[in-house]
Amino acid sequence: MGILDFVKEAGEALLGSKAQAAEAPAPGPDADDANRKAAEAIENYIKTQNLDATGLTVTFDGASRTVTVFGVAADQATKEKILLCCGNVKGVEKVDDKMSVSTASAEASYHTVEKGDTLSAISKKVYGDANKYNVIFEANKPMLSSPDKIYPGQVLRIPPA
Repeated sequence: MGILDFVKEAGEALLGSKAQAAEAPAPGPDADDANRKAAEAIENYIKTQNLDATGLTVTFDGASRTVTVFGVAADQATKEKILLCCGNVKGVEKVDDKMSVSTASAEASYHTVEKGDTLSAISKKVYGDANKYNVIFEANKPMLSSPDKIYPGQVLRIPPA
């Protein structure tokens, strides 16, 4: 549990003008509605990735650009994938992890993709073996559809060696 940082300008374009409206400084019904719609869009995105958690609840605060996510995931990998789905969204800077897991296991680390990164290069840096790129690819499915489809600012799960 804790706060994860993300690159606000990178990620899935789920929020659109809803997030801009939610960022308005004056709290009120318009900002509340925009925050609710943004949270729904993120929660729907999680569901399209076939990720689930008991009691999954997502909230969004446009003023702080923070997603808060609650629920109980079946395992650590599912929890981490849900957190990445929340944070790898344009307009989101932070994810406040309030989730727990039914079956505990070792936590993954995270890597923010930089310009020029490849999964092979990340694998070489993390594991000392460029050929282990598929471990990182598999750990980030279904969000990644191909090892070549990573982008600067994206945050990836890096499973323990």
